[in-house]
Amino acid sequence: MDIDIGISTSDRSRSADALQKLLADTYALYLKTHGYHWNVEGPHFQQLHALFMEQYIEMWNAVDDLAERIRALGEYAPSSYAQMALLSSIEEEMGQPDWQAMVTNLARGHEEVAKSARQVLRIAEEIDDDATADVVTPRITLHEKAAWMLRATAK
Repeated sequence: MDIDIGISTSDRSRSADALQKLLADTYALYLKTHGYHWNVEGPHFQQLHALFMEQYIEMWNAVDDLAERIRALGEYAPSSYAQMALLSSIEEEMGQPDWQAMVTNLARGHEEVAKSARQVLRIAEEIDDDATADVVTPRITLHEKAAWMLRATAK
């Protein structure tokens, strides 16, 4: 069945492509955050363990909204680790960083995801894709706030 939501096929594809990158970045940061939650050690263990859990749960919920928006635009959401890795700008973690490196890495990750979300928003605004803008605008605020809190914790 054809999709007739007032956005051209090419514009829906542009929006979905940007959303796919945002989804991949969010998923990669989710995985990193969840791993850090499991493995954090040090004098701030309890605080960081709880903070990382709060953040990974929020991102876990967000990936579903992003994937569903991609599907509503008529495209397929990436659904494998390989696809996510190809699309994401979040560097995969190898090794076991200390708590300060974890906090710094996550702050940078949240900044990257905020940039990806901002790119989606630019495209959505350009093509009058209000529903996509509604999905990604809160993501920008959330990731910028998370990055700020992590930067403040790293000091």
